Amino acid sequence: MEEKTALIAGATGLIGNELLHILLESSEYKEVYALVRNPLKMKHPKLKEVMVDFERLNEFKQYFAVNDVFVCLGTTIKKAKTQEAMYKIDVDYPVEIGRIAQEAGARHYLVVSSMNADRKSKLFYPRMKGELEEKVRQLNFEQHSIFRPSLLLGNRGEFRLGEEIAAVLFKCLKFIFTGPLQKYRAIEGKTVAKAMYNVAQEKEQGKVVYTSEEIEKIAK
Repeated sequence: MEEKTALIAGATGLIGNELLHILLESSEYKEVYALVRNPLKMKHPKLKEVMVDFERLNEFKQYFAVNDVFVCLGTTIKKAKTQEAMYKIDVDYPVEIGRIAQEAGARHYLVVSSMNADRKSKLFYPRMKGELEEKVRQLNFEQHSIFRPSLLLGNRGEFRLGEEIAAVLFKCLKFIFTGPLQKYRAIEGKTVAKAMYNVAQEKEQGKVVYTSEEIEKIAK
């Protein structure tokens, strides 16, 4: 069986970091290209670290000719400062990566969205994620997979008060999130990463959106 190649963007984030390690340890991939703005400070025989300017991604298109493209980019309004800057990271960059990868012949595009994605929402964040999904569909990959996790749990390497409080509440009230409410249950970043990897190994699954509940099942 031919070994594959992968491209990952967002390898320093909660999901992306977990996914990067899974890809590097997998026998399915011979090379993993990581698009980064700053050095990852790690070494691995399969890892090809590509320092990029995300405003000039087209200049790095030689690295996009891979089998599978994993996009785990995302930020917060606190870090981005403005909605425009946040939109650029959460939508513009993922879409541009997809466009270049499609032109380079990539087979499968996998991207992290959000449980409440809705391009018609009056709220900025769900509307932004809904627009991301709409633009991904317009890329017309033969195969694309959109993952909609609920509240993410795990060590982000930064403190987010709101998410920390929510995570504690979700853990304490975990028994409530069963049946119809199961889709709202918090999920580990590692679980999302495992699900993304597993889906990338499936054949002929087409264009699919995975809910948080489905992500839990696929990861197992």
